[in-house]
Amino acid sequence: MFDVFFQSAAWLIDTFYDWVGEYTVAISMVSVAIMLLITPLTLKSTKGMLEMQRLQPEMKRLQNEFRGDRQQLNQEMMKLYQEHKVNPLASCLPLLAQMPVFIIMFQVLSGLTRKGADGTFDPKYIPEDTALYQSLDKATEMLSFGLNLAVTPAEAMGDNFVKGLPYALLIVALGGLFFVQQRMVASRAVSPTMSPMQAKIMQYLPVAFAVFQVFLPTSLVAYYMVQAIFRIVQQGYITRRFYGENGLGREAQEASVKAREIGKDDSAKSSKQKNEQKQAPAPIQSKRVTPGKNRPTPSGRPARPVPPSKRNK
Repeated sequence: MFDVFFQSAAWLIDTFYDWVGEYTVAISMVSVAIMLLITPLTLKSTKGMLEMQRLQPEMKRLQNEFRGDRQQLNQEMMKLYQEHKVNPLASCLPLLAQMPVFIIMFQVLSGLTRKGADGTFDPKYIPEDTALYQSLDKATEMLSFGLNLAVTPAEAMGDNFVKGLPYALLIVALGGLFFVQQRMVASRAVSPTMSPMQAKIMQYLPVAFAVFQVFLPTSLVAYYMVQAIFRIVQQGYITRRFYGENGLGREAQEASVKAREIGKDDSAKSSKQKNEQKQAPAPIQSKRVTPGKNRPTPSGRPARPVPPSKRNK
């Protein structure tokens, strides 16, 4: 069922390989082609996210106004989104598109270097008459620029640490690219303040991504390295387009600051009300007075004596 996607990706790699005759360059060209296809979604999601941020003051007011009525709040939120033509799920589009692409590329690159019973490659997903198949068939390595793209960096460093150093440098370079990309995004964040936990997560996220790549085929590491370079260029373009002097990003930043001020004012009012309630004197409660024996009750009648049989109970 899914073979058609795998075969299409393998055909694309073979097409570029037929042009350039180099595995890494062919994979890099596929990476660039995929990023070019996803770029419109990225720009659309960025614009949608900034438009959502620009509505934060209005959203905060609605949350304060309908705090006790969740259903009414959701209705008012939907009206606000429709009025400004905003899709709250738009920012998820690039991520949703990237997940199946990763699965396809992982499956294809692993299938191209699938080994048969004799320990040599038995390429999958491409016809036998293609240039890529013929170059890999009965081979034991997928060599490109001195690296075996068929093994993972962990395997290469485990077999021979000295020969595995280029693979380690590749991972370090990829982690550096992830870090640069993350810093570019963080520098223009519309919510400048974040919790210490969020700051720690953002700080170590590039390291986590780089460590994850150690256990993937080196061909896929090369694919992601080209994507990381492309994203850095893409983020630079987004910064120039949306974060100029009168850009949507600047408006979103100002709206975010305004929304935080509204939130602080609301918190201060709530705290003040709670303090006033605590300091308010408690209402005086009248104590019930039980008349003594044979003493007149408030109605003027003497209290009824207690029978001897009930006095000791």
